[in-house]
Amino acid sequence: MSGASLRNLDTRPAALDVRRLRREFPIFETNPDLVFLDSGASAQKPRSVIDGVAEFYRTDYANVHRGVYALSGRSTDRFEEAREKVRAFLNVRDEREIVFVRGATEAINLVAQSWGPAFLKEGGEIIVTELEHHSNFVPWQMLCQRVGAKLVIAPIDVTGGFDLAQFETLLNSRTRMVAVTHVSNVSGALLPVEKIVQLAHAKGAKVLIDGCQAVPRMPVDVRAIGCDFYVFSGHKAYGPSGIGVLYGRYDLLASMPPWQTGGGMITTVTLERTEFQDPPHRFEAGTPDISGAVGLGTALDFIEAIGRDTIQEHEETLTGYGVDRLSRIPGVDLVAAGQRRLSILSFNVDGVHPHDVGTVLDQHNVAVRVGHHCAQPLMDRLGVAGTVRASFGVYNDEADIDRLAQAVEACREMFRR
Repeated sequence: MSGASLRNLDTRPAALDVRRLRREFPIFETNPDLVFLDSGASAQKPRSVIDGVAEFYRTDYANVHRGVYALSGRSTDRFEEAREKVRAFLNVRDEREIVFVRGATEAINLVAQSWGPAFLKEGGEIIVTELEHHSNFVPWQMLCQRVGAKLVIAPIDVTGGFDLAQFETLLNSRTRMVAVTHVSNVSGALLPVEKIVQLAHAKGAKVLIDGCQAVPRMPVDVRAIGCDFYVFSGHKAYGPSGIGVLYGRYDLLASMPPWQTGGGMITTVTLERTEFQDPPHRFEAGTPDISGAVGLGTALDFIEAIGRDTIQEHEETLTGYGVDRLSRIPGVDLVAAGQRRLSILSFNVDGVHPHDVGTVLDQHNVAVRVGHHCAQPLMDRLGVAGTVRASFGVYNDEADIDRLAQAVEACREMFRR
């Protein structure tokens, strides 16, 4: 969909024409009966992104930065324009604070491997939560083991939400980093990140936020949040796979050594020593995913053209409808998410393994995710091996949730025989 045609959409939440918007996603042309409820794993791609990447390869592709010929200059401009789009999208002060990486996983590992050994010492502490994806848990666990620091776990409360009071008691002068999700990839729980940052900074700790589930669904302003690092993956935000973003405060990035080395991130190499570029290029060794960055920029244009407030209100409405619809099915146990949840519903069906539920739903052309969702510490806390997860995108509506509920009811009937 062109920017002009998107702007002509009536994007008031109550009037969002999902069926019309869905036509902008070619996947639904070739799979017209598909109910896609797995956007939390990876969102489908709008035509503007697919065509935009293809057109870039046809007309503007060359390696970036050091080429002196016009085509390389155009490619570099497109790549850096994408960086500027990300800067504006997150309300970052300086585009040098935006680092392109392969995804949120690489972004978190970059901080853990670069900031970690430089600033975390034996006896220091890192706080993560029970809600974290493995990508925001394992790198910190390994870092603590490597340097002799302590990994501290902030719990959820009885409602399934983040226990802010307990978190505050865990903070102390030894806390060096707090790493939290913005929106849980399992339950959809929305964390009070601004308050978390305020409390952590009062103790002198830095804060990294995993924004993978938040960025496609709600406005994100890193300056208002006040965090030190913020990460997200392009493929969950209607962009290509293999591209992601690390936002880091410039003073922190400038104090961190490179994680990977190679072409593009150095200024001088001699037999005796190497000098590195300033951020962000210090952290972008080798040829970057140029087309991925261009595609991500187009995806952010797509989100902005619809309106992030509109998307959030639409998906909040779907979330409420989904909670109500699934809660009325006997034998369905919905994972709690505290006072606020957004776009993600995890559940189990009594007496039926999640993989069996997912298989039956697929027979009804309803696509969901099953398993532990890369969040085994949370599964242990919940006392389950896994769940069925439905996650929403801009192409979903209440009819999709009705199809989900009907398929779940059919599954229950099948296993009751």
